[in-house]
Amino acid sequence: MKDTAKHQGLRRKLVELLEQKGITDKNVLNAINKIPRHNFMESTFEGFAYQDKAFPIAAGQTISQPYTVAFQSQLLEVKKGDKILEIGTGSGYQCAVLCLMGATVYSIERQNELFKKTSLLLPKLGIRPKKLIFGDGYKGYETEAPYDSIIVTAGAPFIPESLLGQLKVGGRLVIPLGENEQIMTLLIRKNETQFEKHEFGEFRFVPLLEDKN
Repeated sequence: MKDTAKHQGLRRKLVELLEQKGITDKNVLNAINKIPRHNFMESTFEGFAYQDKAFPIAAGQTISQPYTVAFQSQLLEVKKGDKILEIGTGSGYQCAVLCLMGATVYSIERQNELFKKTSLLLPKLGIRPKKLIFGDGYKGYETEAPYDSIIVTAGAPFIPESLLGQLKVGGRLVIPLGENEQIMTLLIRKNETQFEKHEFGEFRFVPLLEDKN
């Protein structure tokens, strides 16, 4: 898949912009600098791929704004080999960033159209998450729990209990909470029953949908 010198130059400018906006994690910035975001979007939007904006993808969803992807990734404090559960594979872009940061990624998507598309796209780009799962993100993925981190990439009206239960002690859950606008929220598991909560201002996401069944 094509990745021209022009694409690479635009990515470098995007990384500079993210640094100006406060992203300091070099691991995050290096991953974003390497990943051809234009390949995760419809060709009609390719000219906008390296703007710091969200754009529509299939099934009424969006590819998140690069700053949002970077911000969530930075909050995770990813270490090489961390086992991370992503709720909402979407375009696969956030998943790709985590993979390039050295994480072992399990990612759940409930929209079959996106699940199929991303399952084909990521290997073509040389990106190999541990497992892509077609299923209900509210339930998490108990089979591989506990996780070092869990990231939710859609707006959740509440924190699903199943996700809290699948987090290691010391683990981090990054989740945008709210109906129309969301507050980016970080929960750190202190022990079996206690979580430390931090809030990081307003973001806007598509809603986290529950299983139709």
